[in-house]
Amino acid sequence: MSASEFEIIHDHFERHGGANRHDVILGIGDDGAIVQPPADQQLVVAIDTLVEGVHFPIQTRAEDIGWKSLAVNLSDLAAMGAEPAWFTLALTLPESSNSWLKGFSAGLFELADQYGIQLVGGDTTRGPLAISIQVAGYVPAGKALRRTGAQAGDLIGVCGNIGDAMLGLSVLMDEPPLSEISTDRLVASLNRPRPRVREGLRLRDLAHSAIDVSDGLLSDLGHLLATARLGAELDYAALPFSAAGRQLLQEVPQHLPQLLDGGDDYALCFCLPPDRLATLQARFADEPDVLGIIGRVTETPGVHCQDAQGKRWVLQASGYEHFRQEDRWAY
Repeated sequence: MSASEFEIIHDHFERHGGANRHDVILGIGDDGAIVQPPADQQLVVAIDTLVEGVHFPIQTRAEDIGWKSLAVNLSDLAAMGAEPAWFTLALTLPESSNSWLKGFSAGLFELADQYGIQLVGGDTTRGPLAISIQVAGYVPAGKALRRTGAQAGDLIGVCGNIGDAMLGLSVLMDEPPLSEISTDRLVASLNRPRPRVREGLRLRDLAHSAIDVSDGLLSDLGHLLATARLGAELDYAALPFSAAGRQLLQEVPQHLPQLLDGGDDYALCFCLPPDRLATLQARFADEPDVLGIIGRVTETPGVHCQDAQGKRWVLQASGYEHFRQEDRWAY
């Protein structure tokens, strides 16, 4: 017999561990949550919906769906330099499978525990599989990172690798572009992205602007440049590719645009005044490999890059856009 809505909440979410925050006055179990933000902080709120076949392949494990559903939202908080606090969950299910719910909640709370973020409420309903999570986090008043603010001459930086999620998807689709490749790590990059919360906190009050890389580096960098009608000159040798990405470019150089705009990486891209670089590097002294400076903001619009052979690339964004493209992972 299928579990009821209240049994699902009680068995898989209300009774689960997770953070027990002092700022949560009333959590799961009432018509609404009651929270008490600190007086000197502003609240950053973000929401994302993940739909089966659009945001994750149909055969994705429940544990990975739970992890990723929260990770993509934590990535939005990271991009604004916010510290995670609490979240709500709206879960639409085709059926109330106990084993699926057990796996989903395990992946969800595994990540929630790592970042001290507490589930305070939500809703369950029946329909095609979709997960909506709303997160809230704190930032000191006036200190939030924003997409606007880039200036000509700024350094362009990235925290994290670009392109591994695209390579992971190609592995799942049985279309690996490389003959010898570490598939497990690449698939994990797709299914279990690491939200760059700590990196976002380190960028706060140093970077002019920041964004998380969800739709592709070129697309999201374009958002940082568009409002000021600026461009970028990227350093090919400094582009933040993993060993697998570098190997692909050695074998098939024309894959550069796809790697740069494959999406689902959840790295952070930011624009930084050059005179603040030393301070930022000092903040990353314990993990310098996470931080990469990949280019510079230019007054001339457009994104350009010159490779080691002297070929000059004019890079166009082609990241995923809803309502313009068919469901990409419905297989």
